[in-house]
Amino acid sequence: MKLLVHYLSPLKKALFWGFSIKILASVLELLLPYILSYILDSVVPAGEMKMIFFWGGMMILAALGAYFGNVAANRNAARVARDASRAIRHDLFEATMHLSSREVDGLTVPSLESRLTSDTYHLHHFIGMIQRIGVRAPMLLIGGIAITFFLDARLALILLATLPVIGVSIFFITGRGLPLYQKAHASVDGMVRVVREDCGGVRVIKALSREQYEKERYDAANRKLVADETRAGVTMALTQPLMGLFLNLGLVLVIFAGAYLVDRDLSKPGKIIAFIQYFTLMSSSIAVLTRIFVDYSRSLASARRIDEVLSVYHAHKESPDTGDAATGEIALEFRDVSFAYGEKYDTVSHISFSLERGKTLGIIGATGAGKSTLLRLAMRFYEAKDGEILVDGLPIAHYGEAELHKKFGVVMQSDFIAADTVAENIRFGREISEEKVRRAAALAQAAEYIEAFPDGYEHMLSAKGTNLSGGQRQRLLIARALAGDPEFLVLDDASSALDYKTDAALRRTVREALCATTIVVAQRVSSVMYADLILVLDRGRIIGAGKHDELLENCALYREISESQMGGAILE
Repeated sequence: MKLLVHYLSPLKKALFWGFSIKILASVLELLLPYILSYILDSVVPAGEMKMIFFWGGMMILAALGAYFGNVAANRNAARVARDASRAIRHDLFEATMHLSSREVDGLTVPSLESRLTSDTYHLHHFIGMIQRIGVRAPMLLIGGIAITFFLDARLALILLATLPVIGVSIFFITGRGLPLYQKAHASVDGMVRVVREDCGGVRVIKALSREQYEKERYDAANRKLVADETRAGVTMALTQPLMGLFLNLGLVLVIFAGAYLVDRDLSKPGKIIAFIQYFTLMSSSIAVLTRIFVDYSRSLASARRIDEVLSVYHAHKESPDTGDAATGEIALEFRDVSFAYGEKYDTVSHISFSLERGKTLGIIGATGAGKSTLLRLAMRFYEAKDGEILVDGLPIAHYGEAELHKKFGVVMQSDFIAADTVAENIRFGREISEEKVRRAAALAQAAEYIEAFPDGYEHMLSAKGTNLSGGQRQRLLIARALAGDPEFLVLDDASSALDYKTDAALRRTVREALCATTIVVAQRVSSVMYADLILVLDRGRIIGAGKHDELLENCALYREISESQMGGAILE
């Protein structure tokens, strides 16, 4: 549990304070049966009322001290658990946001979501519990054993004989429980994945009348989770009944032996009563310790999953921001670049081209040809398998992540819109003035519909922009990309929902108002035909490169696409 040690170290003063109060309160609890035994065996037979009231008052003070001490310690425990889990969630979220696309693919988004939610909750619960009862239970158990030895070693040995059996049982059951909880966590990931997919595709599900199919798919994931949780829970549930069985057997033997000793005047009734009370304390302590072992198994599995993400993040070798100014005329260059997502074959293969600063690159090709992959490689979402990629004359590995991404204004195929105002969705947390927000909206052909809202740029959007049309969403996303005055404007099929007139107006205003190097990925020839360089991709390879007129003459696939879409016409 190095993870917990790391996050609890800054809170060691609060931990020390809480543990100190908890130890003091536990000592006061342990004194209560002993004082009662002393009153019954020594004070009552003497008949001194003052001493009876005195020791009775001491019991009341000890009980009140234990109560208020436990309350104060438990409140402190809640604060420590809150602060530690907040730090864990913060670092885990930061790590998640900085994972590479390949790392996200490996860990999977549903798994990352469950680590940020259920796994951090398990750690929060465990941190609080270990402070509330992780000190008190061992203190009562060990202290109870010590005091019973002081009261009567013969009876204490009978009770102590059951403890090794209890310890061995806990050890073996906990060893079986940990892998079962890890399997249950994997099932949680599977169920989250189904929920996430269904929530994202709910409109398609309804349109195809597949509600029953998705219900059955969710039920299957839910049943698997229930089965795995049940298997883990049943295994760990064996601990408490076994503890109770062994302790009760020990108590029966203590009562028989105590009755025998009292009958022969070798012990006193007060000691037997104290023994029973101490047994009750120890019994409840062992039950609590059993809960701790159960939660420890669950929390250890969660800690390992969280630490896996943090370890991947900390293993990153981040290049420092260079601060180098752009040099030369070449803004982006691919040199014999190949890449695969993990399959046996390359997604893109032997890609080479160069794009001058301020020029426009168009990328066109069939679905799955590798168009979006080139963009992901250029922004270093993935590392190229072979070859070299240069931005402003420098290898992309030379840039820090933040420095590289700041150069790009991007509109991806699956961009999202937050439940916030129009202005904040364009600004997107960046320090961008109101004037730049409005200018970006105008360039993106979005100002007209935004200003038609009664509250204009303060109009509240729903999550994913469901209260906008498809074309309005795309123009808003383009405005977001333009607002940061990027060096590179990347449009990945960003005009698919726009009509030809709006698309043409958008291309014209961007070309005239911006000095950015533009990269356009599109299915439509009309979106790339005015580019300074057009790449035609087929199965991950460049089969044509040049301007529109050149490709019409030299590239059969481009000519076929152009004629099927426009009949060879020139549109503006």
